[in-house]
Amino acid sequence: MSSSTQRPNIFAGPYLDRSTHLRERADWLQEAGRDPQAQFVAVWQARNLFRRGEALGALLLESSHAAVQAANPEEMVFLGMFRGRASFLVEFQGESPPEVDAQAEFRELRWLGAMLPSDEAGLLAYARALTLWRQRHRFCGVCGAPTRSVRGGHVLMCSNESCKTEQFPRIDPAIIVLVSDGTRALLGRQSSWPAGRYSTVAGFVEPGESLEDAVVREVHEETGIRVHEVRYHSSQPWPFPSSLMLGFTAQALDSEITLKDGELEDARWFTRADIASGAIAMPSSQSISFRLIEDWYDSGATQPLRETPGVRL
Repeated sequence: MSSSTQRPNIFAGPYLDRSTHLRERADWLQEAGRDPQAQFVAVWQARNLFRRGEALGALLLESSHAAVQAANPEEMVFLGMFRGRASFLVEFQGESPPEVDAQAEFRELRWLGAMLPSDEAGLLAYARALTLWRQRHRFCGVCGAPTRSVRGGHVLMCSNESCKTEQFPRIDPAIIVLVSDGTRALLGRQSSWPAGRYSTVAGFVEPGESLEDAVVREVHEETGIRVHEVRYHSSQPWPFPSSLMLGFTAQALDSEITLKDGELEDARWFTRADIASGAIAMPSSQSISFRLIEDWYDSGATQPLRETPGVRL
């Protein structure tokens, strides 16, 4: 594996100690939540809390903050130890955001992750993913009774004593792949994307399917291209809403593109010169799709993608 693929993607990496053994200690969690050193990641309507101004960053609340004191303990989740301090998710309900700080606002993480310190980006993504899972599992899928939060908020248990089904945080695995024929990369675009933007092929893994099989299937379904030499590249948590993107590279066996399933509006082969000339716009720089394109481009270019003047970043 190259040194480039060992670099964590945005929202990934060792950004905190999850301390999973502490989730079982209800007494410790209660005490830790009251500790003045505890910090709380606030989420409202799937938006994270940011400081205003030029120095963009996550605003973590203290345990003494009025909004934390007024929050429902059932909506708090132990995240782990972040920068040496016990850290919790606190979820706020309601149509309007809580009054927190005049110099803060709730904003969408998807567009801001690349601007944050890497550990803060990972922490906020983790909190956002847990919030969405909890919102969608407030009732038991077996008997329909309300669920209650246990084990530090990482398990939702059915409140029906005759059922007690447990639900655990879920992720949706999806493959994303840079297909190359040696000198060109296969990229496509969806009609809803900004004009000119192209990206790598992606799709969800189906039940009973390996990751490699999903790569082969998705590329063929979307573009008609057959691939082989499927190799793992890296992965990225993508909590928009709950995906885990599993990145691969693959080699094309043929070159004639056929849009088969309607997922893509267009798909084409692009050379490094095409990308350098600004013929297409790149995907978001915080996405693994950009990382896949960047690593392929840099492996055969004299100048890195990010330093090439004509590239549309």
